[in-house]
Amino acid sequence: MSELSRDEVSNRLLKGSVKRSYIPVVDIDWEAPLDEDKFFVAPKTLSLYGTDLWLRMDRRQRIELSRQEFVNMLSTAIWFENIVNQGLLRHVMHTDPRSSETHYSLTELGDETRHMVMFGKAIKRVGAKPVRVPLAQRVVLNMIPLFLRGSGLWLFALLGEDITDELQRQMAEDPEIQPLVQRVLRVHIIEEARHISFARDGIRKRVAAMPRWRRVVLANVLGLHGIVNQQAFTNPVVYRRIGLPDPKAAQRAAMANENFRLVQRRCFAGMAEFFEEVGLMGRLSKAIWKKIGYLD
Repeated sequence: MSELSRDEVSNRLLKGSVKRSYIPVVDIDWEAPLDEDKFFVAPKTLSLYGTDLWLRMDRRQRIELSRQEFVNMLSTAIWFENIVNQGLLRHVMHTDPRSSETHYSLTELGDETRHMVMFGKAIKRVGAKPVRVPLAQRVVLNMIPLFLRGSGLWLFALLGEDITDELQRQMAEDPEIQPLVQRVLRVHIIEEARHISFARDGIRKRVAAMPRWRRVVLANVLGLHGIVNQQAFTNPVVYRRIGLPDPKAAQRAAMANENFRLVQRRCFAGMAEFFEEVGLMGRLSKAIWKKIGYLD
């Protein structure tokens, strides 16, 4: 069976979008009450789960940790999807407006915009403040869309979507999770599955036609994303907000936490397999992923 063309893949995804898409503003009951005894993130996926700090917390403190980690995850996602949208807009400036690839790129842009609204409403509903990105990082983040072209755009999209998607799948059916959070996760999982398929297809086709030197460079710098991702998911702001006296020490405890590293490995497994498949798992990147706990 021959490989589908980019337009054929895009057409399939467009049909999926017609059959199953959401408008979170109306498809989620934002007035539904929160359960004071339920978590916002599955306990076993929390960064401090099982550590000495965790064992010293009572249930109320653990739930508050989950609230703040949930808000940190959504705040990071808003920034990420903002950057992806800017990249998609720049991408379609240079593509054929008649093509299905352009049409699906615009469809994904609409999905991501609605997700940003959904995440903002969820942060407000759970009664927390968003986690702000420091000014210096905002300057850098604002420059990233200028460089998101070709394989870079699809790689950036995949790196931000794939690991988070797997984490959400681990949490979505957990009976200890707030029903509102479960609904947000399910909407995001369904629509992100199409975005991940689109990004992977774009990467496969571009890597196959890429000069060997460029593929080698990409394969050996992708591991740097793991460091950024780990820092984002162990943000000291979270630990300061729940009242821990030394947020930096809590971050170090989270990074060394074998329970959390197991969660990371499970979340990264699918992407690691994909990188191996397309020849983008370089030796340097593999060493970085292993060092931070994403690979055995």
